[in-house]
This record gives sequence, C-alpha cells and structure tokens, in this order.
Amino acid sequence: MDTTDMTETIINISRQAGKAILEYYTEDIEVEQKSDDSPLTKADTAAHHLIVGALKKFTGDIPVISEEGGISGYDERKSWKRFWLVDPLDGTKEFIKRNGEFTVNIALIENGIPVLGVVHVPAGDVTYTGGKGAGSFKIISSGEPVRLRSVKPDLADPLAVVVSRSHGSDELQEELTGQGISIGKTLIAGSSLKFCLVAEGTADIYPRMGPTMEWDTAAGDAVFRYSGENGARVSPLSYNKPLLKNEGFIIGLE
Repeated sequence: MDTTDMTETIINISRQAGKAILEYYTEDIEVEQKSDDSPLTKADTAAHHLIVGALKKFTGDIPVISEEGGISGYDERKSWKRFWLVDPLDGTKEFIKRNGEFTVNIALIENGIPVLGVVHVPAGDVTYTGGKGAGSFKIISSGEPVRLRSVKPDLADPLAVVVSRSHGSDELQEELTGQGISIGKTLIAGSSLKFCLVAEGTADIYPRMGPTMEWDTAAGDAVFRYSGENGARVSPLSYNKPLLKNEGFIIGLE
C-alpha cells in the first residue's frame, strides 16, 4: 500500500486518540512514574491501546512499537524493513500542565527512515502530516490541507531557534554560539511541535543537546523532512537503532 493512501487513515486514528486523551484533560490528572522517572497518565494508556489496536487492524502485517507497549529486542527488530513507531501522548508534562502543547505521534519507518508521519495536536485540533513523495501539510480542524514549505537557513543571518519548554538551557545557547550560529529570536514549544514549527517556517532550527527516544521524534521528523521547498530536507536522525535512542541533534541546518 502506498504511503499516500495510508495518510488519511492515520490522520483519523490520531484524531480518535486525541479525543480519547481530551476525555482526561479536564479531570484531576492522576500521574504515575515510570521506571525512567517520566510521567504516565491514564490518557497515555488510553491513546496507546486505541492506536495500537487500530494499526493492527489496518496493517496487521506491519509491526508496531509504542512508547507505552512492549518493545521487541534488537535481534528481532533488526530484520524489520517496515514498522510503525508511535508516541501516543508526546509531551505528557505539557498535558499535566494543561498548556495544550502535547501531541499524538504516529510514524511509518522504512529501512531506518520515516516515510510517513502524522502529528496531531488534540487541544487545538491541528494536524501536521509529512510523507515521502507527497510533501508536508497542516490541517486546522476539518479545513483543507495547507502545504508546508521550508528552506535551509542562511547561517550568516540570525536564526529563529525553537527550544523545548521542558528542556531549554543556557548550555544550549552556548553550544549554538560555539558552532557559529547567531540567535535572532527564541521560540518555546512542547513535544514534537518543535519539528512542525521548523517545517512551516516559523522557526529556522530546532536544536536538542540531550538524548531523546526514537518515538519522540519520528513523526515530527517526517513532517520536517518532506517540507522542503526544493525537495526533501536532510535530517540527522535515523531509526531502529539497537537502543531506539537519539543523541543530541540540530534539525533544520540542512
């Protein structure tokens, strides 16, 4: 099945998951701590079960990795040519704070590259998509998709830099300055929205010095990659590594 044909179904699944998340948004949010000390809520779990069930029904032959599910060992995964990579609720800290900056992330990985990604923002009913050969789009509510176009920035100019609401630091600014990057303005956003802001041209780059997991980045990475004005953008990220972990990166330089 062509990834273009999959996009509408994945958008619908992400929206259903978003509705499930919002059912918990106005309640007192019960928070558990996972083994890595990251937070877990009933909304994470509800979205996980909905998405994984829907994907298995839609493409039962394609394996699914979700942050909140069991993860197959690398000995099994290394032979996978294609799999779904899911973060049911990216930005759980933002969800708990009720600031609206949390997303549903669903990506299709082929040979280590995201070829389809959907990032849905439940609180604003906004959806971003990116697909190989199809381009990247932004959809507000039930409106028409608007094509996203981004270009490589000129490093001679001060750049608009988007940083994490939960992980911004002075060290990051020092690192960018050390690489000869001049900061014109700083934008702050949660979850995978940072990739989307680069894809739509609101920000020039998204730097992240600390580690992330692959499910945090895959869908947003697809939105970025396929937003290029003159063809696909170059991303430093790759997928299905032994530990499913990313080291620091800067999105948008290429």
